Amino acid sequence: MAVTLLVISLLVFIIIQLPPGDYLSSYIAELRAEGDTNFEEKVAFLRELYGLDQPLPVQYLQWVGGFFRGDFGYSFEYGLPVADVVGDRLFLTLLLNFATVLFIYLVSFPVGLYVASRQYGLVDYGLTFLSYLGLAIPNFLLALILLYGANVFFGVSIGGLMDPALADEPWSGAKVASLLAHLVVPVVVIGMSSTAAMIQRVRANLLDELGRPYVVAARARGVPERRILLKYALRSAMNPFVSDIGDLLPSIVSGSVIVSVVMSLPTTGPMLLSSLRSQDMYLAGSFLMFLAILTVIGMLVSDILLALVDPRVRLSGGKRRR
Repeated sequence: MAVTLLVISLLVFIIIQLPPGDYLSSYIAELRAEGDTNFEEKVAFLRELYGLDQPLPVQYLQWVGGFFRGDFGYSFEYGLPVADVVGDRLFLTLLLNFATVLFIYLVSFPVGLYVASRQYGLVDYGLTFLSYLGLAIPNFLLALILLYGANVFFGVSIGGLMDPALADEPWSGAKVASLLAHLVVPVVVIGMSSTAAMIQRVRANLLDELGRPYVVAARARGVPERRILLKYALRSAMNPFVSDIGDLLPSIVSGSVIVSVVMSLPTTGPMLLSSLRSQDMYLAGSFLMFLAILTVIGMLVSDILLALVDPRVRLSGGKRRR
C-alpha cells in the first residue's frame, strides 16, 4: 500500500503540474487588470514563500513530506492551509459516502434475494423495471426532480446536509439530528444507480447458482429452499460484491460531485471543481490523494472480507494439505 500510494502521489503531482501556468499566473492577470504596479514584487514574494520557485522534484518532496506531518500544502484560493480549508468537509464526505455504501448493500441484497427466489413473477418484473429506471435516470437529474417536488408540493428545501441556522454552530445534539435528517435524500440520490445495478447483479448471480448441480442435489435430498438460498447459493454468489468494495468507495465519491453541486452539499466535491478551475494545485492534489487512499483502503478491506467469506481464497496460498 505504501509503495502504491507513493507512485500515485508522483502521478498526481505530475498531473496537477501539467496545465500551463498556475494559480499565481491567474493572480498576476487580476492584479494587472486592477492596475496594480507592484504585482511583480507580490508574486515573487508568494512564489518564494510557497516554494514555487524551487525545482519540481524539490516541490514534490516538500509536498509528500508534509503528509506525514499533517501538512497538505497551502490553498492559494482560500489563503489558508489545505487542512484548515477542508475542515468538516472531509468528515461530511466520508459520512455521506459510507452511509451511501451501507444503503446500497442493505437494499440491493434483500431485494436481489427476493426477486431471484420469485423469478418471472409480477414482483420480479416490477422491481426489475424499477431498477432499470434507476439506472437510466442520472443522479443529478433525480436530485433536481426531488428538489423541485419538495419545494412545490411541500414548501420545503431538501438541499444541504443540515439546517442553515446550525451550519456555523458547534456540534450538538440538535446539529447531529439535523445532519441525520438531511442525510437521507442525498444518500438515496447518490446510491440509486449503484443500488439498481447491484440488484441486477445479485439476481443474475443467484439465479446462476440456483441452477448448479449441487443445488439440484440439495433439493433432491429435501433441504429447505430457504437454507439453500441463504447458506449455499448466496455465499457462493457474494465474492464479486465483496471484491467490489474497493472500487465502490472512490466511484461514489467522484460520482457525487455534480450531485453535491446541485444539492448544495458541503462536501469536498464542489471544492474539488473550484480548485481545478482556479489551478489551486495543492488543494486539488490533496483531494486526488484522498480518493487514492480510499481506493487502496477499500481494496485492503475487500481482500480481507473476501478471505473471510470464501475459504478457498483464504487457503489457496497455504501449503497443500495431505
